[in-house]
Amino acid sequence: MQTGRTWVVLINRLAFVLLLAACAQVTNSSQWKSPLYQDHYLVGRIWHSGGKEFVDQVELLSALDSARYILLGEKHDNPDHHDLQLQLLGTILQSQGPAHVTFEMLDSTADEKLEQFVQQRFTNLEQIQAWLDWDDEGWDWNFYGPLLEAVYLANTRVKSGNISSAAVGQVYAEPTPATIAAVFEEDVMAKLTEDIDASHCGLLPESQFPAMVRVQQARDDRMARQLATLSANEVAVLIAGNYHVRQDLGVPNYLLANDYAQSRSDIVSVAFLEVQPGEEDPAAYLEQFIDVAAYDYIWFTPAVTAEDYCDSLR
Repeated sequence: MQTGRTWVVLINRLAFVLLLAACAQVTNSSQWKSPLYQDHYLVGRIWHSGGKEFVDQVELLSALDSARYILLGEKHDNPDHHDLQLQLLGTILQSQGPAHVTFEMLDSTADEKLEQFVQQRFTNLEQIQAWLDWDDEGWDWNFYGPLLEAVYLANTRVKSGNISSAAVGQVYAEPTPATIAAVFEEDVMAKLTEDIDASHCGLLPESQFPAMVRVQQARDDRMARQLATLSANEVAVLIAGNYHVRQDLGVPNYLLANDYAQSRSDIVSVAFLEVQPGEEDPAAYLEQFIDVAAYDYIWFTPAVTAEDYCDSLR
């Protein structure tokens, strides 16, 4: 005879299988919102870096089902990335019941309100936006509102991932805490510095590199601390930019350094990346420089624009 607990497990497993089947039919290439390179060979495909092979949505979701920490990346201005995030998040919320979902787009100043988030009685997205005092100039609400609504409707806790502007100033002015300084070896720190320079189009004075790297590390460290679960049986989700969810440079390293995760197998990182014209090798998008792959999975999408952001600043 099955116990009540066993029946619950079986029912949840059946629900998950049904959700996998439904999810696998959602993405339709004709529905891409980003206009560029929609006919690229990689668009819509999912690359598993560990297996060096393409997988389907069912296989991806099965991998997420066994993870303790699920990190969903994005390019902030790509609408397809947010649609796919919402697709995955909806399945995760229904099948795994995560303890909480952490958003890079919210900082510590929202914490007091977030403690009361699930107790509120919202009837539309505008009420959630107003209650959170959402920074729509920094983060397009049209992209993030549906994600927060999905978490709210699932009665799941929302946590802030980012540090506040005041904290940024403090981090900028003070030495790196020893616990954060110990996370990376010298070669990785050099890569972080190189990427900080590149992300600022080579216009940042070298004197500012150490402070900017400290801010980057402080953000990743706080996301890890917010993401941390109380037990290995709990699941947590992070919504953040692709760089933050990198296994080699981002949040996973702080989860491991603080013993919030026992191994990288506890963490699954999914990046949503825009394809590049002429580049059809999925491994090239990993930008591998050490023996740790940047992402466990890459889901390829069309691109929003071909404009070089740095050209407009020079």
